[in-house]
Amino acid sequence: MTMTIRTDRIRTMGFFVAFALASMPLLTKTASADAQLDKARATIAANAAKALEAQGGSRIVFKVDATALREAAVTDLRDDLYRTLREGRIPFSGLAINNGGIEVKIADAADRDRVLGKLIPKDAKAPPNIDVSDTGGGLTRIAPTQAAFADRLHDLVGQSIEMIEQRLRNADIKAGLLPDGADRIRVLLPGVTDPDRVTAIFAKKVRVGIRLIDLSMAAEDAVKGSPPSGSEVLYGYKDKQPYLVLRDGGMDGEDIIDASPGLATGSRDPIVSFRFNARGTRRLAHITADNIGKPFAIVLDDQVLSAPVIREPITGGSGQISGNFTIPEAMTVAMMLRAGALPGRLTVVEQQTLEPAKH
Repeated sequence: MTMTIRTDRIRTMGFFVAFALASMPLLTKTASADAQLDKARATIAANAAKALEAQGGSRIVFKVDATALREAAVTDLRDDLYRTLREGRIPFSGLAINNGGIEVKIADAADRDRVLGKLIPKDAKAPPNIDVSDTGGGLTRIAPTQAAFADRLHDLVGQSIEMIEQRLRNADIKAGLLPDGADRIRVLLPGVTDPDRVTAIFAKKVRVGIRLIDLSMAAEDAVKGSPPSGSEVLYGYKDKQPYLVLRDGGMDGEDIIDASPGLATGSRDPIVSFRFNARGTRRLAHITADNIGKPFAIVLDDQVLSAPVIREPITGGSGQISGNFTIPEAMTVAMMLRAGALPGRLTVVEQQTLEPAKH
């Protein structure tokens, strides 16, 4: 099933959706939209380069974590393989990650072919996304292809650029960003003479999580006194009200694979939709099945976005957060949810302060 999470509704009102970059209209994720966005970024970066030369400022180059991405790709492949085996009730043994790939023993050749058929794209024109080999002893080795990894790396750079853009906007810092090679991002900051202030924004990774609410005492009493051992008080993203949440027993947001802003059907209120991978779907189903009737908090950087009551097990791996959001806030929350799921951390590989060009 799908989870819908609602807090206090705001009144329906007319609005248009403004895209956060250069006031462009909000675009659907299509090849055409991506091309328009890339063109807009290139224009902004070119203008930023001219401004940087004229007035000075800073230049920073970030590197995404390709190693963490590769580990995540292999882990996702293992989870997909495990789910396929279990759903198909196919006997197997020895399933393990080894040296950048997955090894598994499937005794029946027909079962093996059936499993691989589920993992390989059905589109004949699509390039293969996995390499399959026989390592001896009945073991089959499955690993992501280099082309598949390159595609994921390209996506990670794009997602990281979106995250950097949004967080700089939140800090009211104007910048131009462009990819720099396969795994780097160049950030141009005209007029910014203290690049450390910018890099500090990204020194701490966005944290996303689902945490159970502690019902042993009222949050207001915990604020006045002392929270129980194993709990802490967090405050609402919008309502600023205190929530007493358990430190353990929840799940991190690293398994979120997508989050996007949108409008609720009927009310047209701003919402944020999100989706988990296979591992996150299983974990969320387990947590909700064990805690029916209890509230849980969706937490973003120690702020509670929503705290609904679990009515039934959530097994579909997707949901919506709706409530007192404006469109820009929904866009920011969606971006932060995606940022919290990005593998690894950004690393600063180059940082310069530039003087204005002398003419």
